[in-house]
Amino acid sequence: MTGLELALAAFVVFLASCLQGTIGFGLGMLAAPVISLLDPSLLPGSIVLLAAGLTVFGVLRDRTAVDFRGTGWALLGMVPGTVAGALLVAALPPQALALAVAGTVLLAVLLSVCGWQPRPRPAAVAAAGAASGLMGTATAIGGPPMALVWHGFSPARVRGTMSAFFLVGALVSLTALTAVGSIDREVLLFAAALLPAMLLGFVTSGVVNGRLDKVLVRRVGLAASTAGAVLVLVQAL
Repeated sequence: MTGLELALAAFVVFLASCLQGTIGFGLGMLAAPVISLLDPSLLPGSIVLLAAGLTVFGVLRDRTAVDFRGTGWALLGMVPGTVAGALLVAALPPQALALAVAGTVLLAVLLSVCGWQPRPRPAAVAAAGAASGLMGTATAIGGPPMALVWHGFSPARVRGTMSAFFLVGALVSLTALTAVGSIDREVLLFAAALLPAMLLGFVTSGVVNGRLDKVLVRRVGLAASTAGAVLVLVQAL
């Protein structure tokens, strides 16, 4: 990867980290498509590594607002979803997997816009956790399912709860990806090179957070989910 390409990746990671620090997700959704165009072999490992660090900071900042009960139900679903995602990475053509994931996200966004607002009951949260684990491991984009099921939370509660969920999810995904041989020296070095951009993005998000209310967070979350799905579709096609 050239210096210009690395600079582009760092800029995108900065923006994506700021978005995740603001609405609770977005790192993989924005950064994964760009990194895939530069060097697809670096995915999803590099994004999952960066997400692990970013979510630690997110949990520490919004720790008093975390819904630990909801996080537990989401994690209950996330574990089998993550295993399925790792198996899909090894078994399915990338294009078919990307099309399925993008189509599912767009359908969920459409239902939400039309008035479908799932309540964060245990069954719904566990199902969203399973979908998130599968998508996050297979494509590094696992935020949309959780954003849809937790859309009614306050901004701080959304950020804190999603950070807690994605911290555990990132660690499980790293374990699964390592087991199938997707984490190597190049992936580790690339993630380390992007670490300063991730940190700067998270710090910047702290300035933005005070200007958001619950309605705006929901709108930004839906828009970001749609953008991520469209990017995946464009990349696959």
